[in-house]
Amino acid sequence: MGQGGWVYIMADRYRGTMYVGVTADIAARIYQHRSGAGSDFCARYGLRRLVWAERGEDIRACIEQEKRVKRWRREWKFDLIERVNPEWRDLSETLA
Repeated sequence: MGQGGWVYIMADRYRGTMYVGVTADIAARIYQHRSGAGSDFCARYGLRRLVWAERGEDIRACIEQEKRVKRWRREWKFDLIERVNPEWRDLSETLA
Protein backbone atom coordinates (compact mmCIF):
# COMPACT_ATOMS: atom_id res chain seq x y z
CA MET A 1 0.00 0.00 0.00
CA GLY A 2 1.29 3.46 -0.86
CA GLN A 3 1.04 6.77 0.89
CA GLY A 4 -2.46 7.91 1.80
CA GLY A 5 -4.25 10.82 0.25
CA TRP A 6 -7.39 12.88 -0.11
CA VAL A 7 -10.01 13.30 -2.83
CA TYR A 8 -11.67 16.68 -2.46
CA ILE A 9 -14.05 19.19 -4.04
CA MET A 10 -13.52 22.96 -4.07
CA ALA A 11 -16.35 25.37 -4.90
CA ASP A 12 -16.99 29.08 -5.16
CA ARG A 13 -20.47 29.03 -3.60
CA TYR A 14 -23.53 26.87 -2.94
CA ARG A 15 -24.10 24.66 -5.99
CA GLY A 16 -21.67 26.78 -7.98
CA THR A 17 -18.56 25.94 -9.95
CA MET A 18 -16.69 22.89 -8.66
CA TYR A 19 -13.20 21.42 -8.94
CA VAL A 20 -12.40 17.80 -8.06
CA GLY A 21 -8.83 17.09 -7.03
CA VAL A 22 -6.53 14.67 -5.26
CA THR A 23 -3.60 15.32 -2.93
CA ALA A 24 -1.40 13.69 -0.32
CA ASP A 25 -1.43 16.85 1.86
CA ILE A 26 -4.86 18.49 2.07
CA ALA A 27 -3.75 21.49 4.15
CA ALA A 28 -0.94 22.41 1.74
CA ARG A 29 -3.17 21.90 -1.29
CA ILE A 30 -5.93 24.14 0.06
CA TYR A 31 -3.32 26.82 0.79
CA GLN A 32 -2.07 26.52 -2.80
CA HIS A 33 -5.59 26.91 -4.19
CA ARG A 34 -6.25 29.97 -2.06
CA SER A 35 -2.96 31.61 -3.01
CA GLY A 36 -3.63 31.08 -6.73
CA ALA A 37 -0.94 28.42 -7.17
CA GLY A 38 -3.15 25.32 -6.82
CA SER A 39 -4.66 25.16 -10.28
CA ASP A 40 -5.43 27.59 -13.06
CA PHE A 41 -9.08 26.51 -12.96
CA CYS A 42 -9.51 27.31 -9.25
CA ALA A 43 -7.70 30.62 -9.65
CA ARG A 44 -9.75 31.62 -12.71
CA TYR A 45 -13.11 30.85 -11.08
CA GLY A 46 -12.31 31.84 -7.48
CA LEU A 47 -12.79 28.38 -5.99
CA ARG A 48 -11.65 28.87 -2.39
CA ARG A 49 -14.16 26.81 -0.40
CA LEU A 50 -13.42 23.17 0.48
CA VAL A 51 -16.89 21.61 0.44
CA TRP A 52 -16.10 17.88 0.50
CA ALA A 53 -13.10 15.68 1.24
CA GLU A 54 -12.53 11.97 1.65
CA ARG A 55 -9.39 10.40 3.13
CA GLY A 56 -7.95 7.24 1.60
CA GLU A 57 -5.16 5.00 2.81
CA ASP A 58 -3.69 4.47 -0.67
CA ILE A 59 -2.93 7.42 -2.98
CA ARG A 60 -3.46 5.22 -6.04
CA ALA A 61 -7.00 4.43 -4.90
CA CYS A 62 -7.55 8.16 -4.28
CA ILE A 63 -6.45 8.95 -7.84
CA GLU A 64 -8.90 6.38 -9.21
CA GLN A 65 -11.70 7.81 -7.06
CA GLU A 66 -10.88 11.33 -8.30
CA LYS A 67 -11.16 10.13 -11.91
CA ARG A 68 -14.55 8.53 -11.18
CA VAL A 69 -15.97 11.61 -9.41
CA LYS A 70 -14.76 13.91 -12.20
CA ARG A 71 -16.90 11.92 -14.66
CA TRP A 72 -20.03 12.18 -12.51
CA ARG A 73 -22.94 14.44 -13.39
CA ARG A 74 -23.21 17.69 -11.44
CA GLU A 75 -26.29 16.48 -9.54
CA TRP A 76 -24.40 13.40 -8.32
CA LYS A 77 -21.61 15.65 -7.02
CA PHE A 78 -24.21 17.86 -5.32
CA ASP A 79 -25.66 14.78 -3.62
CA LEU A 80 -22.20 13.64 -2.49
CA ILE A 81 -21.42 17.04 -0.98
CA GLU A 82 -24.83 17.57 0.61
CA ARG A 83 -24.81 14.22 2.42
CA VAL A 84 -22.07 15.59 4.70
CA ASN A 85 -22.24 19.35 4.08
CA PRO A 86 -25.77 20.46 3.16
CA GLU A 87 -24.95 24.16 3.57
CA TRP A 88 -21.74 23.97 1.51
CA ARG A 89 -19.67 25.42 4.35
CA ASP A 90 -15.90 25.65 4.08
CA LEU A 91 -14.59 22.47 5.72
CA SER A 92 -10.91 23.33 5.54
CA GLU A 93 -10.63 24.26 9.23
CA THR A 94 -12.04 20.91 10.33
CA LEU A 95 -9.67 18.86 8.16
CA ALA A 96 -6.40 20.79 8.10
